[in-house]
Amino acid sequence: MGIVPILVTAVNAVMPVVLLILLGYLLKQSGFLSRDFVKTGNKLVFNVCLPCMLFINVYDIAGFSSINWDIVIYCVVMLLVIFGLGFFTAVLVTKVPERRGVIWQCTFRSNFAIIGLSLAGALGGEEAVAVAAIVSSFTVPIFNILAVIALSLFVKDGNAKKTDIRKILGNIAKNPLIISVVLGLICLAIREVEVMQFGSAVFTLKVQGKLLYTTLNNLKAIASPFALLVLGGQFEFSAVRGLLKEIAAGTIWRIVLAPLLGIGGAIVLSGSFGILSCGVNEYPALIAMFGSPVAVSSAVMAGNMGGDEQLATQLVVWTSLFSILTIFAEVCLLMAMGLLAV
Repeated sequence: MGIVPILVTAVNAVMPVVLLILLGYLLKQSGFLSRDFVKTGNKLVFNVCLPCMLFINVYDIAGFSSINWDIVIYCVVMLLVIFGLGFFTAVLVTKVPERRGVIWQCTFRSNFAIIGLSLAGALGGEEAVAVAAIVSSFTVPIFNILAVIALSLFVKDGNAKKTDIRKILGNIAKNPLIISVVLGLICLAIREVEVMQFGSAVFTLKVQGKLLYTTLNNLKAIASPFALLVLGGQFEFSAVRGLLKEIAAGTIWRIVLAPLLGIGGAIVLSGSFGILSCGVNEYPALIAMFGSPVAVSSAVMAGNMGGDEQLATQLVVWTSLFSILTIFAEVCLLMAMGLLAV
């Protein structure tokens, strides 16, 4: 494929995501969307729409044998590697304890749930979202645990609220995204048992539970576009004076170095060594995990745990903006290498 068709295809894949975020921002700035609407919409996306999308995509998987467990293991291991390397960056960039944990969190914690899943769908369709959903069921809990560690290590006790580890673990267990993936895996397991015992599935949502399946599928259809609109509505620009060095370090790590390590490592291990099995369904999931900007919830957690909330908020904004360019570059490069088919 020539350079022009690659660029055109990449634009067609990435720009719909960007335009929806931009639309959300403009609607919020014009007053069409209120702050309360954006806040409530974010809850609706997180608790209803995205869980329905994840459940349906996992439920529609043919079977456990079709899941690429190598990718799951790779993503977890690489996440821990980036977490370890991010520590040294945080220490070297600033001496302010409240900022170190925020920068560290930015290095490894991506916006997998909103931008990531939407991007995976745009690049690889439902099959890619299914891969991303499986990966997220393992990495989202790890994101939260590592974020607690990163934000707790440098902050003095007097500046942070007492960290209740049991509460954190309880919140992870109650995470709607994780619950929906687990329920999808349980349904998938039951279906495989029925096939082994009776030769075919006795009960499926698509046939016997068609009413429920259609309802969930309708909620799945609005999940990505509505999530991106709400994300755009959450953007708030403020002065970055005094934070330029920290913002630059966190942004470069999140949208340049993390995808370079995560996606680049997969290319090497699958191409040169044949250790991984990566295809057109796996690379969109890798872009979603390693290439997407820092999670919006990272700013809230930073503020609650005594970190520099202003820095965390600005990292959300600037990684989201500049990730448009880096994700576009990643898509073009993978398409040129024949590893991505949009």
